[in-house]
Amino acid sequence: MATTTATIELPVSADRVWQLIGGFGSLPDWLPYIPTSEASEGGRVRTLTNEDGGVIVERLEAFDDAACTYSYSILQAPFPVTGYLSTIAVHAGEDPGSARVEWSGTFTPDGIGDDEATGLFQGIYADGLAALKQSLTG
Repeated sequence: MATTTATIELPVSADRVWQLIGGFGSLPDWLPYIPTSEASEGGRVRTLTNEDGGVIVERLEAFDDAACTYSYSILQAPFPVTGYLSTIAVHAGEDPGSARVEWSGTFTPDGIGDDEATGLFQGIYADGLAALKQSLTG
């Protein structure tokens, strides 16, 4: 099993960050790579379409509004991994009015090495957090 984590400090409050990213269907609001998200199963499953038309289906596994975190698994995706579980968490930052966002995942590479799989998701998380910063700070 492989793991990776990306973290970013943002000059906005944790509440403001969570308001933007805390909804399971909110990826299109801050992640340009995912222009559409359609909810099903009462909001517990999201079907994402990326900008290339690829489809990713994810299931909400845990949600904690008070702790500003949720975890999800991948049901269907073009990624060479199995057993994927990811968590997005928003914490108060070091400075007053700032936030730290952590996006982490565990997965088992399927047909590729640990380093390649880790690099793939490290890039997705880091690019996603950079897009989040752009959405919040312009």
